[in-house]
Amino acid sequence: MGNGVQDQRATHTPGEVLPSASSSHSEPTPSVLNSLLSGALAGALAKTAVAPLDRTKIIFQVSSARFSAKEAYRLIYRTYLKDGFLSLWRGNSATMVRVIPYAAIQFCAHEQYKIFLGGIYGFQGKALPPIPRLLAGSMAGTTAAMLTYPLDMVRARMAVTPKEMYGNIVHVFGRISREEGLKTLYRGFTPTILGVVPYAGISFFTYETLKKVHAERSGRPQPYSYERLAFGACAGLLGQSASYPLDVVRRRMQTAGVTGHTYGTIAGTMREIVAEEGVVRGLYKGLSMNWVKGPIAVGISFTTFDLTQILLRKLHRMGYTSR
Repeated sequence: MGNGVQDQRATHTPGEVLPSASSSHSEPTPSVLNSLLSGALAGALAKTAVAPLDRTKIIFQVSSARFSAKEAYRLIYRTYLKDGFLSLWRGNSATMVRVIPYAAIQFCAHEQYKIFLGGIYGFQGKALPPIPRLLAGSMAGTTAAMLTYPLDMVRARMAVTPKEMYGNIVHVFGRISREEGLKTLYRGFTPTILGVVPYAGISFFTYETLKKVHAERSGRPQPYSYERLAFGACAGLLGQSASYPLDVVRRRMQTAGVTGHTYGTIAGTMREIVAEEGVVRGLYKGLSMNWVKGPIAVGISFTTFDLTQILLRKLHRMGYTSR
C-alpha cells in the first residue's frame, strides 16, 4: 500500500530490503518493520478520529432502537451531558489495543502478499492485475482479523456497556471467561471473517486501483495528500457498504451476553433482526453514519500509512548516506 504503483520510478538504495536478489524491481520494497510501524500509526490515528461516531454506531447496531441522524446526535449529546466529553471515547483504549496490532498486521501482510502474488503472476515490483490485487487485500484483512479477534470482541462489549460494568480491558476478559466461557471471546468470528473478505479486498483494491489510474493519467508518481484522502474515502465507502449487514450481525453476536439475546448462528441472527426490525432498518442500521465515518477513517488510514512509509524510506536513506 505504502508504495503502490506511483513509486515505480524510484530506484533501490543499498540499504533497502529486496525480497529476491534475482528479481528485477522498479520500486523500493518496504521492510516488514517499516510496514508494521506505519500500519500501527495509521490505524491508531484513523480510529481515534472517528471513535465517537463508531461508538454511537455500535450502540444502535446492537439495539432495536430505530436509527436516524437526529437520534444519533441526541445519543452523543446525552452521553456528553451525563458523563463528560471524554466519555465519547469510552472503549477507545480497547479499540487501540485491538486496532494497533490489527492495522499493523493488515498493512504489513498486504505488502507481503503483494510481493508473494507478484512473484506468482510475474508482476514483482509492479502494480498487480485486478484479481491478485483484490486477493491481496482480502488475504491481508483475513490474516489480521484471525490474529486479533478477541480484542474486537472486548472492544464491542466496552462500547455498549456502562463503565460500572467493565472497568478495563483485563476486567472484560476475566469476566467474560468466568461467566460466559472462553468460547464467547470468539462469538461472531465467522461473520467477521465473511465480512472482512469483501471489505478488505474491495478497500485495498479500490485504493490501489485509483493510485494506479492517477499515476498513469497525471504523470505524477506521487498523489498529493488530499488526493490520497479522496482515494481512501472512496475505498472505505465501497468496502463498508459491501460488508455492512455482516458487521451488524457480528456486533449482535458479540454483545448478546449483555443485551439479553441468544444469537447463535449467522442465519438465525439475520432472521431475528429482519423479523423484529426489517431488512433495511435492521441489517443496514447505522449505514448512513458509516458513510460519514468510514470514508474519513479509511482515508486517514491509507494516507497516514503511505506518507509514513515515504518518510521512513527518506530517513533510512539519510541515515545510510550519513555514515
